[in-house]
Amino acid sequence: MNAELIAVGTEILLGDIVNTDAQVISQGLSELGINVFYQTVVGDNPERLRGVIENAKQRADIIITTGGLGPTLDDLTKETLATVFGKKMALHQPSLDRIVSFFHDIGKEMTKNNEKQAWLPEGCTVFVNEWGTAPGCAFEADGKHVLMLPGPPRECNPMWKHCAMPYLYPLAGGCIVSHNVRVFGTGESMMEAKLHDMMARMENPTIAPYAKISECFARVTAKADTAEEAERLLAPVVREVCDILGDDVYGVDVDSLEQVVGDGLKARGLTLAVAESCTGGLLSKRITDVPGCSAYYKGGVCSYSNEVKMGVLGVQKGTLDTVGAVSPETAEQMAAGVAKALGADVGVGITGIAGPDGGTAEKPVGLVYISVYYDGRNVTRKMQSKLGRDRVRNQAASTALDLVRRHVFGAAEC
Repeated sequence: MNAELIAVGTEILLGDIVNTDAQVISQGLSELGINVFYQTVVGDNPERLRGVIENAKQRADIIITTGGLGPTLDDLTKETLATVFGKKMALHQPSLDRIVSFFHDIGKEMTKNNEKQAWLPEGCTVFVNEWGTAPGCAFEADGKHVLMLPGPPRECNPMWKHCAMPYLYPLAGGCIVSHNVRVFGTGESMMEAKLHDMMARMENPTIAPYAKISECFARVTAKADTAEEAERLLAPVVREVCDILGDDVYGVDVDSLEQVVGDGLKARGLTLAVAESCTGGLLSKRITDVPGCSAYYKGGVCSYSNEVKMGVLGVQKGTLDTVGAVSPETAEQMAAGVAKALGADVGVGITGIAGPDGGTAEKPVGLVYISVYYDGRNVTRKMQSKLGRDRVRNQAASTALDLVRRHVFGAAEC
């Protein structure tokens, strides 16, 4: 089976929003063993939408649309698909009842145009929208399966997972399973070089390197008749990839460095505090993005000025006068100082020059010192980046998290 995805919405074409629905759906189709050969974005124009649908009908077994299910005049996905496939539209009373109840529950008057969302192709399978008002649906016609999902990701993603994927299970031929080996400290080209011989001899599973901001990952993918069989193929390959890449691997199928560090601190009963200068609170933000971080995160100090470094963190004036704010000594005193000030087991200090101005020949833009204080001693790393202010700050925050992982945990969390 092969599928084609059609995203409907002029706002996507204009760049006002990013089509994240396609990523989620493509990943889910891969898990089901259903190929995706085409993805199309089309504006809210019935004639162009009809042309896109006609093309998809010629080359795909499954057509999945996102968007265009709302109450306004330009929401025409259902009507256009019904026309192309010779389906009549009919009022689905249970959907209308749910929409009426939704507006009643939030204390707002339902306008007449909202009834439009309850009109669906006759005889379709209805996907109840527990996350919004517009129901999704699916039908089979002319040997094709057509699925319609709402556009907003907060509605599309759960409806895809809980309604559309179960609908497609009987159609899935085989199963594709992937595991992502997440790496920090080795670039994509170096990772590929280390894995080259292994990649060259692999057919199933396969290994593919990918780069992300300040890190990379190797995706190991197997195809089999069942998920269990695919997992049996994957297990020894994932272990070998981890062995080759060593301590630079920080996890398999984990969300992020901050998640791994948080889990590691919680498992060990340790607490963390951070002192940031050039990152300006970015590290604290990433740490607190993880739900449950209050179990291990004490807090942070954004010590941009030397006065804060001295007055709050206890950085010595002599250090600032002799080697300056951007130095390994200052980073170490910041890390130890914030741990003491906030009563944490682990302290992190970050100081550097994010740019674009402020650098010198001796201390260029992109120079950052990161120190982790734990168990009475510091481990400090010098970082240099030339890829702009945002990249410097993100890379510094990631380096700090990775240094906690290595210094405090002592080994890769793989």
